[in-house]
Amino acid sequence: MEKITKDMIMGDIVRNYEGAISVLMGIGMGCISCPAALNETLSDAAMVHGLKAEDVVATLNEQLGLM
Repeated sequence: MEKITKDMIMGDIVRNYEGAISVLMGIGMGCISCPAALNETLSDAAMVHGLKAEDVVATLNEQLGLM
């Protein structure tokens, strides 16, 4: 499976990467249940939550074993 990038759509990430929801919730991104947020890029969703997209990407890829 390809690595997650900051330009990916949140809905695609949560649908296609098993475990992504747990990782995202663990870093404070509770947007998983918001329909509008699922159409945003990871970069946009991170910004809304006051997080750096690069940090979110690194955490997701590391935690999901995509490094």
